[in-house]
Order: sequence, then C-alpha cells, then structure tokens
Amino acid sequence: MSWSSVEEQIVRAGDANHDGQLDFEEFVEYLRSHEKRLRLMFRSLDRNNDGELDVAEIQQSLHNLGVDVTLEQAAKILQSMDKDHSMTIDWFEWRDHFLFNPLHNMEEIAQYWKHSVMLDIGEHLTVPDEFSEKEKQSGFVWRQLMAGAVAGSVSRTGTAPLDRLKVFLQVHGQKSDKGNVWRGLRAMVKEGGLTALWRGNGINVLKIAPETAIKFLAYEQIKRLMRGSKEGGTLKVQERFVAGSLAGAMAQTVIYPIEYN
Repeated sequence: MSWSSVEEQIVRAGDANHDGQLDFEEFVEYLRSHEKRLRLMFRSLDRNNDGELDVAEIQQSLHNLGVDVTLEQAAKILQSMDKDHSMTIDWFEWRDHFLFNPLHNMEEIAQYWKHSVMLDIGEHLTVPDEFSEKEKQSGFVWRQLMAGAVAGSVSRTGTAPLDRLKVFLQVHGQKSDKGNVWRGLRAMVKEGGLTALWRGNGINVLKIAPETAIKFLAYEQIKRLMRGSKEGGTLKVQERFVAGSLAGAMAQTVIYPIEYN
C-alpha cells in the first residue's frame, strides 16, 4: 500500500462533512476513533490479558481468521512491530505501528500482515500465496489473478522489443554486422517496420491469463493431495515450493501448444 493511497483512505474515513478535505478537527476525531478501534483489536488478541502480545497469540489470531502461519512467520510479523526487541508487543507499540494505517478490523490487519510482512512469494509464484476461505468466497482471489494477468500483459508488451532483440542477437552473433544493440534494432525495423519489434507478442499476452488460472487451480488440488487427512492444516514452505513447482509444470504443459505455435 503506497503512502499516497494511505492518505486518501484516511481523508475518506475522517471527512465528516464530505467536502473532500480533512481539517484539523476532523483529523483529531479520526485519530481518536481509530485509536479506540485499535484498543479493541489489541484486547481481542491479548488472550491472557497480560497487556502484551506474543508469537503464539498472533499465530492463533490469524488461525481464527482462516490464515494459518508457522511460528517463524508469526515471529516475523511480531518483529515488524517490536521496537524494544522484547519479542512481545505492548499497547503503545501496537498503537504506534497502526495509528496512521487505515485498517479498521482484524480481517484487514490479517491481510496487511499476510501480504506485506510474511513470506515473499516472488514474481513467478514459485511458492504461491495462501488465500483464506473468505478471500476465495468473496472473489478476491480471482481479482488478484486478473490483476496479475493484466500486469503481466503490460509488462510483456513493454519488454517485448528487448526479448525480440535478444533472440535476434543470439541468431546473428556478435561477429555479424547486425551483432550489436543499435544495429540489431535498426535491422529489425528495416525488415518489418516498428511492428516487427512486437512480433509474436500477442501469443505471449494471450497465454498469461490461462497459465495463471491453471497454475492456481492445479496448486490448490496438489495442496489437497499433500495434506491428505490433515484437512485445514497448513503446508510447510518446502511443501508449498514442491506444490508450486508441480503446478507451474502442469500449467506450462497445458499451454505448450500455444508456445509452440
């Protein structure tokens, strides 16, 4: 979440008279209301009422929201807020961390933790993200997949000339009179016009959406097989890596005819 989008959400949440601006009084009232919400969330997490949150409480709270994490991942979440390195979070650390972050309930905080603090899944989803049942039922997963497909299409289109140039230079070699970047670009344009720089890019874009969908569906099925009788359990990182790799291989196999053509 970028800082500009955070500011916009705070303005929308605190703009009591709906004039599109946040004056001092509205800002103070927003902070008071938000602090009260944060206090209630903190108390709901503090199961032993000792005024501090530990790793086990964070892990349990996420589990109750349908997001299963390991103790190591819960510790990483805790460390992102732990200013005094005590491996516990008191009320002041909790408040200071979230006061200017417009998250209004534990579900939103869980998603914030999951997507910004936990395991980095990488660009190609070798270890795919874990989605809660609520996210799956709400359509959040498919919106994420479609957003990834659109972003991938834009990215592929933007870098298509460089991919074409790479192949062109590999074919002609460095010793050819076409064997440098500038001469290679000029040769491609001379051969087929500017559109030659994007030759074949349509197929690259066309395969992104089905490849992403197949990979996700295959990953979910492989996870079920690996869990076996442990329904609702979470997989270890290495198990997710294997499941993600198998899902990627299956997706590549299914779309190979498009790649070949």
